[in-house]
Amino acid sequence: MQWSFVGKSFKTVGMARQNNYRPYTPDPEFLSLLPEKKGCEVNGLGETKARRPTMVWWAPDMDVAPFGKAQKWFYQREKPDPELMDLRAKRRDILDAPLPDLAQKPISRSPQEWTDALDQFVANGDCEMTGVTALQPEWVFDHLETEFGTVVMLAVQHQYDELKHVPETRGGIEVTRQYCRAAAAAKRVAGWLREQGWDAAPVTGPMVGEILLIPPAIECGFGELGKHGSLINPEFGSAFRLGAVLTDAPFAHTPKRSFGVDDFCTNCKVCEDACPPYAIGPKKQMVRGAEKWFVDFDKCIPFFADTSGCAICIAVCPWSRPGVGLNLAGKLAKRRGRKEVSE
Repeated sequence: MQWSFVGKSFKTVGMARQNNYRPYTPDPEFLSLLPEKKGCEVNGLGETKARRPTMVWWAPDMDVAPFGKAQKWFYQREKPDPELMDLRAKRRDILDAPLPDLAQKPISRSPQEWTDALDQFVANGDCEMTGVTALQPEWVFDHLETEFGTVVMLAVQHQYDELKHVPETRGGIEVTRQYCRAAAAAKRVAGWLREQGWDAAPVTGPMVGEILLIPPAIECGFGELGKHGSLINPEFGSAFRLGAVLTDAPFAHTPKRSFGVDDFCTNCKVCEDACPPYAIGPKKQMVRGAEKWFVDFDKCIPFFADTSGCAICIAVCPWSRPGVGLNLAGKLAKRRGRKEVSE
């Protein structure tokens, strides 16, 4: 097995360019709560040497985090909604539930058998995609440590008809619903591994865990980084959320994939045009020693906080529209083939 995913029935949807959220003026009260050191600086914008990431947003302990006051404002700004609150409570219950005891005798399987066994979580509907890769030190937050060496990645797909309503509450409910699923999937996989005699720890967004989630997702074949700073893959576009499990179980790693997202994003401006605070730029930036697509945190976060979460960029991404991603990947593959032949 390389990747596991559930097939869907898609149809093509057109792309809109009108932006009803511009011009946007950040709330002065929120701006007054931001620390002196900018988020882009904390994230390592312009740094030419690799280093471990530093926590910026989604801090578990908001009383001590530099952006903690602003993060509290974000939560207080949110309009109460019973369904949203119920989902958040459900997610908290999932995270607080104890993991099974670690079995004394580890189960023995070949690396490929271990990786193939992850199919059960897709078949059961816990998640739509799985992958595995080796944990890299530069993915671990600089205030934390882990002794695990393997990352099992999990993806849960959004219901596009709900996601497309972001940043309204209806869209936010869908985002929270999938964070719930991602948390539940991570807990189930971690529990399963512990029952097999292999220690494991779940990692789930949006609150900061031990590691970044996007880099290992790229390495295990979940997709490529898009201009909007999120993953893109042919199956789900950007309309999915991530969960992970740290372990030392001897999984076979799943391979990285490339299908032309980089060139596509270079020539596409849909997310740029849709971003209310102009946080998405046309060119890659140097970030902690790597040149990559980068979203300006300091422009993004005021609107994100003001609307209790945004997600506009992943909802409008052409790859996310039902029926588009697989067709785009096929066309890009044919184009690459023709280019290689001509060369």
